[in-house]
Amino acid sequence: MSRKAAKDRSALEERIGYKFADKAMLERALTHISALSGGPQKRSESYQRLEFLGDHVLGLVISDMLFRAFPKANEGELSRRLADLVRKETCAEVAKAMDLGPALKLGNSESHAGGRLRATILADACEGLVGAVFVDGGYAAAETLIGLFWKERMLKPLRPLRDPKTMLQEWAQGRALPTPAYKELARTGPHHDPEFRVAVTLPDKPAAEGKGSSKRAAEQAAASAMLTRVGVAVDKLDG
Repeated sequence: MSRKAAKDRSALEERIGYKFADKAMLERALTHISALSGGPQKRSESYQRLEFLGDHVLGLVISDMLFRAFPKANEGELSRRLADLVRKETCAEVAKAMDLGPALKLGNSESHAGGRLRATILADACEGLVGAVFVDGGYAAAETLIGLFWKERMLKPLRPLRDPKTMLQEWAQGRALPTPAYKELARTGPHHDPEFRVAVTLPDKPAAEGKGSSKRAAEQAAASAMLTRVGVAVDKLDG
């Protein structure tokens, strides 16, 4: 590891308030697959496995936080809050708050293409880091990290609970129309950084399209476009 890389990782540990006992675990959490050579068998040396674990650890810890913070909330409200807090967009925002980008280990092409600022990479690496802290320090360490970066977002959500798909469905139901139908039109880009294009249709309305880094994000974008088309104001992010 270069001196600069070591400095970036040490600075990251300071920002997240956690020092790794196993520095190799931190290295893996910050390694994008583009930085590895040797084919698919090398995937285990990237953050992908830790990302899988971190996603589930994040869900468990935030579920616990929500359960305690909102004692009067029903299951539906808790589920909507949870979905908002663990979505990829929120993880990317947290990664930016951590200033995770400079510490990432990327391949040259990915680095030159702006990978350190790419939301999909930041979100995945953020989940990988949560997984790494859990493996290295246990549940309590992961809980502390998540509390530090998600608690404020939990108490004051950054976006409304009604997303564009929900708003469009409610709009359609209010006019006795069938549920909006979504269709994937295309998937482009590399496996680790795809872009989806989705269309949504309603009776007697031209189809509206949306793009996103996941099928869900593309569906939300398509729903937003359809809401704009039918004259419904789309909820904006708070702040």
